[in-house]
Amino acid sequence: MLAEALAARGHEVTSITAFPSYPHGRLYPGYRQRLWDVEHVSGTRVIRLPIYLDHSRSRLRRTLNYASFGASTALLGPALAGRADVAWVHNPPPSLAVAASWLAALRGIPWVYEVQDLWPETAAASGMLGNPYVFAGIDRVNRALYRRAASLIVISPGLARALTRKGVPADKVHLIPNWADDRIYQPVEPDPQLAAEHGLTGRFVVLFAGNMGAAQALFSVLDAAALLRDLDDVRFVMVGDGIDAPRLRREAEARALSNVVFIGQQPHERMPHFFALADVLLSHLKRDPCFELTIPSKIPAYMAAGRPVLVAASGDPADLVRDSGAGLACEPEDPAALAAAVRRLRDMTPEARRAMGEAGRRHFLRWFTRDALVTRYEEVFARAAS
Repeated sequence: MLAEALAARGHEVTSITAFPSYPHGRLYPGYRQRLWDVEHVSGTRVIRLPIYLDHSRSRLRRTLNYASFGASTALLGPALAGRADVAWVHNPPPSLAVAASWLAALRGIPWVYEVQDLWPETAAASGMLGNPYVFAGIDRVNRALYRRAASLIVISPGLARALTRKGVPADKVHLIPNWADDRIYQPVEPDPQLAAEHGLTGRFVVLFAGNMGAAQALFSVLDAAALLRDLDDVRFVMVGDGIDAPRLRREAEARALSNVVFIGQQPHERMPHFFALADVLLSHLKRDPCFELTIPSKIPAYMAAGRPVLVAASGDPADLVRDSGAGLACEPEDPAALAAAVRRLRDMTPEARRAMGEAGRRHFLRWFTRDALVTRYEEVFARAAS
């Protein structure tokens, strides 16, 4: 979305990315891997490079997935990228930042490093990294990358504090939160046919949308659903896909959790219609200090939809929802706390829930719109290039 928005403002944008395979680790229909390919999408030049295809629990295969694209970018990117004034890269994984640093050095241009997750801490928390020597090595590499980047962008106040604790000067760190595209994510009227199609007519719907992986710890949501069997009208709706999705489906079936409904991955353009079916929109994260520093991009999208938000997390995500008045927060990976929060929201009047949704929508329009945040990116890029 950033590349498209910058191109719409008249900037020349080249994006170096992999052949598309997320989240299943399989190439999208219509693509085949080759040494490189070039597309033109929404005013941007898109260079696709080969990658080792994987999205499994194997540490080795995930490492190969990350390292292969970093290697492709480092080897082929300098020859294919064309002229540039500044380079921008985001993590995870940090292998991309290594490649960006190399490309920028060869081209003699500054580069901006966007930190979406704190590495290697997040990798360890997600179960991808267990060796303390590898952890220390990645940490040293990342600290060197922080020093070499012209500027750093973070998505939350907690990440900004974490980087300064790692020795990054505060004036080098810029806070730009994740946004949702307000051209897509808007309040819409519930579609009775869509509700009926998924058995949600007349139900109190708690909807989770997005990736279903280790970081989301969604097995706790199944435990909460089991605690709420006595409420015949409550339905937990899981929209999306990911590495844990097949296991979640199997466990819900094995436990006869008829109050849990799974809906596969949907196009972004369809998501506001699913959000409109929800009485509550749920974000859930694993209990770990590093997840207190990140604000999932789904939260601004939820707020844009004008529905109450329930976040099972501590730190920055919980602070955002509480301080904005957009909803409630509870402890992560605590099924009893999550079930109690759902009961509390269910017992509220529709007017009280509507007020939460409206507060979240107002906060979104003030802080998380595309145009306002793209302007912030332009300012950081211009400063780095000057």
